[in-house]
Order: sequence, then C-alpha cells, then structure tokens
Amino acid sequence: MKKLFILGASVLQLPAILTAKKMGLHVAVADYNSQAVGIPYADVYYNVSTMDEEAICKVAKQYQPDGIMTLATDMPIRGVAMASEMLGLHSISYETAIKATDKYSMIKAFKEHGVPSPWYYVISSIDELQKLSEQLTFPCIIKPTDNAGSHGVVLVHGLADLVDSYNYSRKYSRGGNIIIEEFLQGKEVSVEVMVIEGNVHILQITDKLTTGAPYFVEMGHSQPVQLSEKIQIEVCKVAVGAVQAIGIDNGPAHVEMMITVDGPIMIELGARMGGDNITTCLLPLSTGVDMVKATINVALGEKPDIKPRLHCGSAVRYIEAPLGVIRSISGVEEARAIAGVEQIIFTTSVGEKTFPVCCSNDRVGFVIAQAENVDRAVEICEKAIRMIKIDID
Repeated sequence: MKKLFILGASVLQLPAILTAKKMGLHVAVADYNSQAVGIPYADVYYNVSTMDEEAICKVAKQYQPDGIMTLATDMPIRGVAMASEMLGLHSISYETAIKATDKYSMIKAFKEHGVPSPWYYVISSIDELQKLSEQLTFPCIIKPTDNAGSHGVVLVHGLADLVDSYNYSRKYSRGGNIIIEEFLQGKEVSVEVMVIEGNVHILQITDKLTTGAPYFVEMGHSQPVQLSEKIQIEVCKVAVGAVQAIGIDNGPAHVEMMITVDGPIMIELGARMGGDNITTCLLPLSTGVDMVKATINVALGEKPDIKPRLHCGSAVRYIEAPLGVIRSISGVEEARAIAGVEQIIFTTSVGEKTFPVCCSNDRVGFVIAQAENVDRAVEICEKAIRMIKIDID
C-alpha cells in the first residue's frame, strides 16, 4: 500500500484526505490543531505545525511516504518541497517553493523572465516607507509578502493613507516585509494549471468577483471564463510564462492576473491548487477533471488523468451578513431544493458575531451551482442567496 503524507488536516485539506483514502492509500496528516476536522479520516496523525519545516522533515523521515502534498494553502508548500527533496520524491524544489510563497521573490522572478507584472517596492519599516513615499504613484496596493486570502491587502489612495495602510498590512505579515505595487485595473481572472514533468497544462480559466477597493476580498468565482478566444490565448501564454519563471515543473498551480487595457498582467501565483472551492468543486463541475486526485497522482510520481469530460458552467457565490450576532438563519432548505444547487455551506453559525468583509474569513457561507452554462450557474447561486434570510441581534 502506498503512503501519502498530507500537510494540514483542516477543511481545506479534507478533500485530499478523503480522495486519498478512496484511492486505497495509507494517509498521514500533520497539523498543529489536534481538533482539525480531517484527523479522524487519516490513518496517522502528527501534532506538528505545517510551517515548521524541520519538524515536517523529521516526521517525513519517520513515516517514509511515497508522496507529500498539501492543498489550497501557501506556506506549507515549503515543508512539502524540503521534505520531498530530502526523500527524493516528486515535488517542486525548495527554491521554487520560496519563489511561490514570497511575493518579493515571485515578482522578481517575473521581471527577470519578462513576464508582464506590476512595478513594486519591498520595505520592512516606517523609515523605508517615508523615504519611498515621494516616488510612489497613487493609487497603489500594499500587502504582506508572505500571506494569502486577501489578508493585509489594502488600496492606498494617497500619502495621507500611507502609514495607516502600512500598519494594517504589517499586522498580517509573518516576516515583516511589505510589498507596495502598482494598482492594476481591469477584469481579474485565475488560471488553473497542472504541470507534468515540465509540461504546463491549462485546465480552466476562472472569472473572479471581488469586493473591490480597499480590500479586494473574493466573493465569487465562475467557470468557464467569459473572454474572447484571443484574450484567452494571451492569458494562457502569460500563465505558462509565470509558472516557468517560478520553476514549477511538477504539480498544480493557481495563477492570478488582471486583464488590463495593455493585456494580461500577473498579480501572483501559488504552487498549489486554487482555494475558495475553485479547483475542489468548480473545476470538476465544469470539466469533469478531478484535480485533487491528479495532484495526489503527481505527488506519488504517477501520471494523472486530466482529460476534460464535461463542458458545463459552474459558480460559487459567497454570503455576506449584516453586522451583529446571528440570531437565526432560514430558507436554507428551500434554497438547496433549487435545481442546480450543489452545496450550501455556512462557515459562521447562529450565536456568532459577523464582521465587515475585510478578508475571506469574514464571509459567512457560500452557494455552489452547476448548470448548462456559466451565466445560468451564476443565476442559480444568486437566486439561492436571495432565498436565505439571516437575522441579526
């Protein structure tokens, strides 16, 4: 029986744990949270942080897996790469993992390889910020070099907002480095990629809906993208260039870019499957491709099946609640009965407090739908959300 070591056992990793078990694999998981939801489904549990690379290597040496992986989270990629290099397993290199998880190293690699990307500066102190301030063009974006999920991302309109925006972003940085970059305007999309022995395969292009300025929290995704064939070709070209610039030669990638008046320009990428239900739910609903299984196959050194079997529309829309404490949630079963609704999940429960949507954790739930085309899938999501009533105290 082959053995798979999965970094993380939260709800984000649960699809990998369940899929691996269905594939007949022996599964070990590592997570600092001993109450993580995926632990009961695994064969072995190690109580270590997924970001403690030395501890991950120690566990991997003890467990001796045939493959190591994670899903939809950035920083554990470093532990995956380090432990895989140590054991001679299929994975990206540790150098590539750094480029894929540090936004400064990432954008530097884009520039070096001629991949369209915004101007940028990296700073680590108020003094550096003040020295740089006169060189900035507004509006611009400030964000941590080492975080994801819209955490710490803020739009800065002018000098008067600069220090407060820096301090806000700094709270979300693990290492203290902040990147200031050009504010790109246009249509934001992501590209879902699988790399097999250096060959880059585009599985799908995803439309994205965000809250816009100042925090740009993702509130929806839909597939396939609604762009002309010409623009889609340009998007794919930039995505391939970005993946190659970072050095991803095996495994998944989630590539985000903005379609501007000057063409597609990179925002960032992850050497992992896309989160927010994009690749675990929307991709199989729109194409029939099981990217979770494919990612496991690649980690084990096996050739994955990534041939499309469907040509449908799929969408997810996230739910925002009024501010307060949730007293009741009604209409959910009626919404679930709508044809095409695949899932309705609430991540915030009755009795819990709601917050302004400043990052992805502030959303209270989501609806996923499948239909004959993407417009219809989006309509179904929006109809379901309208049927749900959230009462607040």
